[in-house]
Parts: sequence; structure tokens; C-alpha cells
Amino acid sequence: MTARLFRLTELHQRLDERLRYEMRRLTPDQFRLMELKRRKLRVKDLLARAARRPMRFNQLSRG
Repeated sequence: MTARLFRLTELHQRLDERLRYEMRRLTPDQFRLMELKRRKLRVKDLLARAARRPMRFNQLSRG
């Protein structure tokens, strides 16, 4: 896994945790929920794009 994929995966997990926390609140902020969902979807798209990108030779040689 590349460093970029790792960072995006961590960010996606943190956004998911914040989203679940906000949804558990007694009165969730609908604007915050919308913003978190939008950001999480953006990171998911970036993850999918990064995963499809072929590895460069120098990435392969580093292991």
C-alpha cells in the first residue's frame, strides 16, 4: 500500500467515525452530516482512483 493510499484510508476512517458520532447525537446537525458525507464520498473517490492507478517502477522497487 502506498503512503497516499494509507493516508486516504485513515482520513476515510476518521470521517466515518465523526459521521457516526454526529448521527448518535440527540439532535444531529444536518448541515454537518451533509458536509461529512460529502467529504467522505470525495475521499472514497480519491481512494478508488488511486487504487486503479498503475504503480510506477520506483514504487515497486521500494516494496
